[in-house]
Parts: sequence; C-alpha cells; structure tokens
Amino acid sequence: MNDVFLADCRARLAFDLMANTWNPVVLWALKEGALRPAELRRRLGGISTKVLTETVRRLEFNGLISRRDCGRTAKVEYSLTDLGVSLLGPIEAFGEWAYRHGDDVMEARDRAARTAGEPRPA
Repeated sequence: MNDVFLADCRARLAFDLMANTWNPVVLWALKEGALRPAELRRRLGGISTKVLTETVRRLEFNGLISRRDCGRTAKVEYSLTDLGVSLLGPIEAFGEWAYRHGDDVMEARDRAARTAGEPRPA
C-alpha cells in the first residue's frame, strides 16, 4: 500500500501549501513580476495588512517567494522564486477546474441547504 497522504509525506506538504486561501492568490498575483506590499495588497483586494504580512512570510519561509530590500529606503518588494513559478501551472489548473465546475458545487450547496434538517440517507 502506498501511503502518499501521511502527515509527513510530500503530497500532504503540497496540499498544506495550497490549503491557505491566500497562498495561491498571492503567488498568482506575483506572476507578472515583483511588487511592493502596498501594490500587492491593492492587486489582491480584501486582504488586511496583517494577513498579507503573515502570508508573504509563510511563502518566503517555504521558498516560494523572495523578499528584496529596495536600497536605503525601508521599502521591500516580493517576487516569485523558481519554486514559486513552478506552482503557477497547478494553480491555473485548479482555477480552470473551479471555473468549469463552480456552478455544480454551488448547486450541490443549494441542494444541501434546502434539505438541511431532513434525515440523511443511511
């Protein structure tokens, strides 16, 4: 038996990286090139400064983005590493799946909400 989803396996590591909502979103936002935090936040919309800081630190810790100090000013910018670039294909594939099947998922949710409270089949 191949235990590919054990806690310490590589597949689980990849799922953990993509499980945080903001990780793939930040990576995708950086696909065009380096951005300063304020630019990145504007591009993303709906993310607080605190959550953005946590996200870029997590992505940097995992080797997916790099942080570069911009000279003598206190400004920094973030860009994808080669490892981060390698995740763009899977992120795009997941987004395409969501585009094709998002309505199906929403319909399933609506059905479940309508039948909430009814006994579940055995």
